[in-house]
Amino acid sequence: MRKKRIVLYSLLALIPVCLITVFLCNYIIRSTAKDKLYTDVKTIPYNKVGLLLGTSKRLNSGYANLYYDYRIEAATRLLKEGKIKYLIISGDNSRKEYSEPEDMRADLMAAGIDSSVIFLDYAGFRTFDSIVRLKEIFSQDSVTIISQQFHNERALYMAKKEGISAVAFNATDVSASYGFRVQLREKLARVKVFVDYWFGTKPKFLGDKVNIPAELNY
Repeated sequence: MRKKRIVLYSLLALIPVCLITVFLCNYIIRSTAKDKLYTDVKTIPYNKVGLLLGTSKRLNSGYANLYYDYRIEAATRLLKEGKIKYLIISGDNSRKEYSEPEDMRADLMAAGIDSSVIFLDYAGFRTFDSIVRLKEIFSQDSVTIISQQFHNERALYMAKKEGISAVAFNATDVSASYGFRVQLREKLARVKVFVDYWFGTKPKFLGDKVNIPAELNY
């Protein structure tokens, strides 16, 4: 019985430590993103390359994923307004029948975007991988990141750690009830960012360099 009480007290003592850790990680990431987030396509500065962070086109229920739809809209606006010239789509392609980059490219093309300005990163299994590969594989040291604000904040922190000059364009967010689970996972994902850098985590894959054309007389 005494051992059980000791274990219980130990677990209870960890709760405030965990809460403080989550709070600090969240605070640092949000602070890093300050003044780098944009919602108005007219005011966001130009970057040659945009990085569209992938997500599934449909939910497990089969319904459309609003996060996906809004990211497609955001990337389309930036390209059509000339705020980026090229777009890297980085997402999960871990299964033969599942490819976030290819789904996104198809929908961008359906929205009138020329496929010649789109580059696919099939090994963006995590946001961490996408950011590191942006520099190591695509040789980019500046970028406009495209996702929802909570996701952009975390990606901006990683970009800073990787020495990438980045701003982010916030795609439309979803309602609190729709995105409750995603927001909960995001709190843990922000802690995982610091764990990754603490232990020197590397992307799952790197591979050959991909060349993005230089700008001429832009």
